[in-house]
Amino acid sequence: MGGGRPGWAAPSRIRTRFESAPHPLRPGSDRAPDAGRGGIPHAGRGRSPLVLWGTRDDLPSVTSFRPPSVNAIRRTMVLIAAGLIAVPLPAQQFSFPFSVGEALNYQVRIARLGDVGTGRMWIEGPVVEQGVPAWRMRFEMNAGKGPIRATDRTSSWFDPRRFATLRFEKQERHVLSRSDEHVTIDRSTHRWTDADGGGGALGSEFPLDELSFLYLLRTLPLERDTVIRIDRHFDASRNPTIIRIAGRDTIATPAGIFRTRIIEMEVRDPKRYKGTGTIRIHLDENECHVPVRIESRMPVLGITTLTLTGWSHSPRYPGALPCD
Repeated sequence: MGGGRPGWAAPSRIRTRFESAPHPLRPGSDRAPDAGRGGIPHAGRGRSPLVLWGTRDDLPSVTSFRPPSVNAIRRTMVLIAAGLIAVPLPAQQFSFPFSVGEALNYQVRIARLGDVGTGRMWIEGPVVEQGVPAWRMRFEMNAGKGPIRATDRTSSWFDPRRFATLRFEKQERHVLSRSDEHVTIDRSTHRWTDADGGGGALGSEFPLDELSFLYLLRTLPLERDTVIRIDRHFDASRNPTIIRIAGRDTIATPAGIFRTRIIEMEVRDPKRYKGTGTIRIHLDENECHVPVRIESRMPVLGITTLTLTGWSHSPRYPGALPCD
């Protein structure tokens, strides 16, 4: 997937928010990075929502790109996904590693109960939401044994041109709890509202929710171990999300044997974790970065693991990544 691939229009220069002031971690900067939460450096208030944690010489420039290659395309996609580009570019200029029509099937294992359920993650559309062409990302899980059961139905109406959420719905049912969210994003007022009366100022100009965050992970380059800070959740109180890319593993599943990169996503979720929790994700090292295994903690049930059992590819479209 080198230069000249159909559908790729390489920009000669991409403006980013860093142009208005020097980035504290950019190569050649004389300014020491500010210390963020837990000692993780960040770019300062009101600036970059994403920082690559490493030596200055290791950090890429965010104002110029080489001729298109797989890695160059992924780095550009990171800038779009992380909200670093001041003027959003049309999504069709880039080959996202997922599209409408993709469906991922999972087996659900609960530590205390064994293999007791199934899950599915897929993309529908296109649909129109708030007058914007959008994809509907969906996730459903049913698991449990006897009276100990859990269900999760989540939908994210996603604008691929801006890599941002337009609407989010989630319905969870557990043994001792239930939760419903019906969130609408209002770009004109820069606020989000929930059907239960909650709401607040958006946490980002390009907001995401917990489901679209999983798709954002698939756009990240996985070549090197690193730490990434992202302030993109629509609810500002749930920022930042810390992404750690570290380690490799080979996983045998009913869908095949995969060489994976291990991603740990530290999230703020008062409802589920009563503070901060960690979701561990194994992404296929192949170009589409399919989530092969997802491990998280659920109320009452404990550690829950989703393992890939089947994968329906997206229909071919211009510039699609070759994931077969």
